[in-house]
Amino acid sequence: MKFKFTKMHGLGNDFIVIDAVNQRISLDPQQLRRLADRHVGIGCDQILLIEAAEGEADFRYRIFNADGGEVEQCGNGARCFVRYVHDHEMTTKREIRVETLGGPIIPRLESNGEVTVNMGVPRFEPSEIPFIAEARAPTYLLDMGDKKVEISALSLGNPHAVQLVPDIDYAPVLTEGALIERHPRFPQRVNAGYMQVVDKHRIRLRVYERGTGETLACGTGACAAVVAGIQRGLLAPSVKVGFAAGELVIRWEGEDQPVWMTGPAATVFDGEIDL
Repeated sequence: MKFKFTKMHGLGNDFIVIDAVNQRISLDPQQLRRLADRHVGIGCDQILLIEAAEGEADFRYRIFNADGGEVEQCGNGARCFVRYVHDHEMTTKREIRVETLGGPIIPRLESNGEVTVNMGVPRFEPSEIPFIAEARAPTYLLDMGDKKVEISALSLGNPHAVQLVPDIDYAPVLTEGALIERHPRFPQRVNAGYMQVVDKHRIRLRVYERGTGETLACGTGACAAVVAGIQRGLLAPSVKVGFAAGELVIRWEGEDQPVWMTGPAATVFDGEIDL
């Protein structure tokens, strides 16, 4: 099977974007893992498939992690998605409606080239995350065996566990993050976020992503961290989220309101591969 692809990234969080509207694409988990492998494949954090919408949306958007598993949502990928369909003349709309496994999203291409995405309304009920807890609470204690860590648990179409740390440079992202990802209280696994509050308008963030490991940036992780910080009274409604390669702007006006994310998306190269 031979097909064309585009390598893209959002603040270093990198993707293989594949047009499955104009090409016939069928990829099994082994092929997805091979594509994502940075030694024997193209290399990426996630693989994004653009498909024809099944409902009234403009497109359907499917996301696969580097381990070959399909996931519900990806914020940085959503920005790359809208840049891709514009750059490849698949639409002329500035604002499009996109179906995802985690629900519809509405990304908009801004005049300066950045992309704003309505990421939907965050969900906090444990059954909707999903997270095993007797009732919804502002924070939860997660038993890690040798210690307990305090987290905020919520969903932005995919599950997130966010904890406060004094300095993300020294946070145990690679060790503890891997354990949180597969903690038994998260039956569908979870993205583990480590947030350092700089001031009410700025945070620093590292995320250990479910099925991928630590990435250079995580869009839904940024949204989840800001929502958690606002709920705890630590952040203003508009926050800059700093990653190793740049910043996202996240806005949230509170309960029952959608989260808005604005940031860049860039093309690295176009290519063709024969599997």
